[in-house]
Amino acid sequence: NFGKSLNLETRQDKAGNVLIKKPASKGYESGKTIIIQSHLDMVPQKNADVTHDFSRDPIQTYIDGEWVKARSTTLGADNGIGCAMMMAVLEDNLLNHPPIEALFTVDEEVGMDGAFGLQKGFLSGTVMLNLDTEEDGDLCVGCAGGTDVNVSFQFKPDEEIEKGDVAFKISLTGLKGGHSGTQIHLGHANANKLMNRFLKDVVRNYEARLANIHGGSLRNAIPRESFAVVTIPEQLSEDLVDLVNEYESLFREEFSGIESSISFKA
Repeated sequence: NFGKSLNLETRQDKAGNVLIKKPASKGYESGKTIIIQSHLDMVPQKNADVTHDFSRDPIQTYIDGEWVKARSTTLGADNGIGCAMMMAVLEDNLLNHPPIEALFTVDEEVGMDGAFGLQKGFLSGTVMLNLDTEEDGDLCVGCAGGTDVNVSFQFKPDEEIEKGDVAFKISLTGLKGGHSGTQIHLGHANANKLMNRFLKDVVRNYEARLANIHGGSLRNAIPRESFAVVTIPEQLSEDLVDLVNEYESLFREEFSGIESSISFKA
């Protein structure tokens, strides 16, 4: 609808990608057609205590100094900023430019599905500028790769807890999380890694047994929360709580200056 509202040729392919064509400015008709591209989807991650449906609920934003941030969810600046830039170019009648093809792709975050779904002939340009970068004014001429790893193994679960055991839910929350590519160098804590350090200790030394574990929600986001349920002999309950408190202090010390809101509770 945006492209049509500007009286620009607008098409959508079978994959869901949207293409909006803008004719060249007067005097620039002979220039090469430039493709500008961004993706429409975002990383939909939220804190466990937040009710938010990413398919319909708007992102709750606020201003912090010079930054726009989101409350308890990801912001969607990846790649909302690129899409906004493209829309600004399309509706600006003062720019001098060659023919433009604005390509809005879908499902980038889950595997580049929109890009892979492009069919021959959908685009005519031979030069493309991807606007899914990190810094204003920077030009990226290469990128790192990524690998998804699926691990499966067989084990025989115990059907019942031991007599005299009690169950505890262990919660690790308050971490910053972040994008697994663009923010990995910042040293943010990985909730799953920290939880597994604790579980390794409590299983080996406190007769605990793991009943359930869940952490993170997306393969390209640093897990910001992790939860586990363990059973333990009742007489060791106080020891478990003390150990959790010790690990909370340890985690806060390890990530001092990086993570300011680590909470580890039983």
